[in-house]
Amino acid sequence: MSNFQQKESATKKSQLYFKLFFKKYPAILFIIKWSLISSILGIFIGSASAGFLVSLNWVTNFREEHLWIIALLPLAGLLIGLAYYYSGKDIEGGNNLIIDTIHHPKETIPFKMAPYVYLGTIITHLFGGSAGREGTAIQMAGAIGDQFGKLFKLNKEDRITLLICSIAAGFGSVFGTPLAGAIFGLELFLIGRIRYNAIFPAFASAILADLVTNIWQVDHTHYAIDFVPKLSILPIFYSVIAGCLFGLCAASFSKIIHFSTKLFKSKISYPPLRPFVGGIIVALAVLILGTTKYIGLGIPTIQQSFHEQLPVYDFAIKMMLTIITLSAGFKGGEVTPLFFIGATLGSALSLFIPLPTALLAGMGFVAVFAGATNTPLACILMAIELFGSECGVYVAIACVVSYLLSGEKGIYSSQRIEESKF
Repeated sequence: MSNFQQKESATKKSQLYFKLFFKKYPAILFIIKWSLISSILGIFIGSASAGFLVSLNWVTNFREEHLWIIALLPLAGLLIGLAYYYSGKDIEGGNNLIIDTIHHPKETIPFKMAPYVYLGTIITHLFGGSAGREGTAIQMAGAIGDQFGKLFKLNKEDRITLLICSIAAGFGSVFGTPLAGAIFGLELFLIGRIRYNAIFPAFASAILADLVTNIWQVDHTHYAIDFVPKLSILPIFYSVIAGCLFGLCAASFSKIIHFSTKLFKSKISYPPLRPFVGGIIVALAVLILGTTKYIGLGIPTIQQSFHEQLPVYDFAIKMMLTIITLSAGFKGGEVTPLFFIGATLGSALSLFIPLPTALLAGMGFVAVFAGATNTPLACILMAIELFGSECGVYVAIACVVSYLLSGEKGIYSSQRIEESKF
């Protein structure tokens, strides 16, 4: 037998051994495959989140130093409306488009969703809209991640996993909560059911994306609950009461924002004019209120809610301005405003509920979010990542009760109900 034939025979034997090995241990091939894909997602999505967070900090600081710019919010809204109306109709669905694609993975999500939502959100925050950042992070991540599905020629099932990983990476890296990000990606699209075959890819993508964001030296906001009472009957009872109120708040937010969106669409037929009108309302509200604490992300007020009792009206004003901003067509997200709404509501409830102010603020921070997005497990993990494990039981009670009382429909209309809450 010639040397060439010997080498060819050895190669065939090696290939046969590899096939038999991976057939016997399929988990190894699965882990290798998704480790590589998750690494790529982590690098691109983590870097995108880092750039977005830096930009967001810059425009927020610029706005606060040049308050006159808020007067231009209606024109900024018109610009966003025109851009989406004339060249962005196919990406107008935002988060719901990504959720729909998970349910029915057909055409690749257009990459232009990433720059469009990035610029739209930066403009919204620069000129004084009341919005968040989660929606932007998810849409950027989904648009970036889905391009690799086409590049790697993934099948339908793998593409679904890829989109879940993208959501997990975007959410985990923008908030600095990779564990919550992974579970959020798994919980988001289907109420009552988790896709367990995506657990490893989701956690790997979220952790790696957060690591990349940290490598870029982008800081995340930190919160602290300085005192957590010993677990006993009365604090548990008070936590249930607080959870009920947080759930009602979440349900109110979800219902009102859907109603307000329909109202803008029914009253203003030309879409670019909706954010123009919404911008007028928000800018006038800021002028009348005489403060900018209710626009943008509102991080300083969220931090303040952990240290002192805030007025009972803070959460209501923030809710009103956020609903007007987003339902009119400005870009951003609902989650950070929900953090504001929940934390300030919890802080105000400490006037009536005998639990520490910081604990109630932390409970509200995640419980209103849990009810509005139908993602209680992600919110419990987020609280543990942000505040520490000592508050875990109280936060879990508030999140679960809020989730149960917030109704079947949350802020994402494309969520499907696999199993009823009851």
